Amino acid sequence: MIRIGAHVEQTDPLAEARARETDLVQFFLGNPQGYKGPEVLYAGGLDGLRDDAAAAGIDLYVHAPYLVNVATTNNRIRIPSRKLLQQHVDAAAALCAKGLIVHGGHVDKAEDVETGIDNWRKAIAATDIKLPLLIENTAGGDNAMTRWLERIDRVFDAISAVEGSDMVGFCLDTCHAHAGGNSLETVVEDVRKVTGRIDLVHANDSRDEFDSGADRHANFGAGHIDPDLLAAVVRDAEAPVICETPGGADEHRTDFAFLLERV
Repeated sequence: MIRIGAHVEQTDPLAEARARETDLVQFFLGNPQGYKGPEVLYAGGLDGLRDDAAAAGIDLYVHAPYLVNVATTNNRIRIPSRKLLQQHVDAAAALCAKGLIVHGGHVDKAEDVETGIDNWRKAIAATDIKLPLLIENTAGGDNAMTRWLERIDRVFDAISAVEGSDMVGFCLDTCHAHAGGNSLETVVEDVRKVTGRIDLVHANDSRDEFDSGADRHANFGAGHIDPDLLAAVVRDAEAPVICETPGGADEHRTDFAFLLERV
C-alpha cells in the first residue's frame, strides 16, 4: 500500500495531517529562506511534537532550508550551510523524524563542478548524521549537483568513501526530474543504479515542459506530466510519498485520490 502525505504548514503539522486524513507529513523548521537555526512553532515545542506525533502514529519528515548549499566554493555560503545542515540534522533527529531532505546545491558558472562534488564529500564527513539525510534532485541550473543522473552518480560516488554514507539516501522529485530533463519512463531504475536507493518520493506535476529547468509544481492533471506516468514512478519507487502540490487540505486530498486511483 502506497503511503501518501503532503508538505504542510509547520505551526501544527499533526492537525494538518488529520485534515488531510494522512499519517505522513513534511514541513520546515523555521524560515526556509533564512540562515537562522531551526525553530519549532508547535505549541508543545520539540518534545511535545515528537511525543504527540508518536502517540498519533504520524510520521514526520523535515525539509532543510532552501538556502543550504554545501557544494558552493563561496565560504560565506558554504560554511553557514554546513552549520545549518548540522542544526537541522540535530533538530530532526530529536523529533524522531524519518528523514531530513536537502537540495543538492550548485556551484557558480565560473566554478569547477568537481569542486562542488568534493565539497559534498567534505560536508558529509563533517556532519554528525543522526537520521537519514535524503539528497533531493533539483530542476534547473547547468552547474547543479543533482539535476542530471550523471552528476547524482558522481556525488554519491564521492560520498560513498565517507564514514556514515550509509545514512545518506535519496529523495526523488517528479517535477524536478521532468523539468530537469530526466526521462520519467526510466527514472526510477536510473536513480537506483546510481544511488542504490530511493527513500522518499516528492510527487508533483510540473507547470512547465520537459527539460525546461523550471521548478514550478502543479496539482496532478494540471501540468505537463502524464498522470499514468507519474503514477508509475510512484508505484515503482516503492517509497513513501509527499505531495508538494499547491493548495491546502482539500486540494491535497483530491491529489491523493487522483494518484491512488492510478497507482
